[in-house]
Amino acid sequence: MMQGEERKGNKVKKGWLAVRVGGGGDRFVIPIAYLYHPLFRRLLEAARDAYGYDYSAGPLRLPCSVDEFLRLRALVERETQAAASPNRVHAGGQGHHNLYSFSPCTRARVSS
Repeated sequence: MMQGEERKGNKVKKGWLAVRVGGGGDRFVIPIAYLYHPLFRRLLEAARDAYGYDYSAGPLRLPCSVDEFLRLRALVERETQAAASPNRVHAGGQGHHNLYSFSPCTRARVSS
């Protein structure tokens, strides 16, 4: 999936969500289903801590680098495809996604 693949002009197709990533605010479009993945949920919590809940400001802003976001997206896509495959072989048990971490991307900010 390429950046902006599920867009028509500047409009996002139904079932997809525009997000801004990194310091430059690169725009990506992701399936809404990603928001239910545990790693994306952690990233959303970090976004809430960093930016609050101002949804009128445009696309959702994610507090991580583009490289971290692309790794997260690839991991979620692999897990989603593996879960949908009827002949999947699952090694490592449930919760293997917890072994993958992102440095400032999904860490909660600590305030004093």
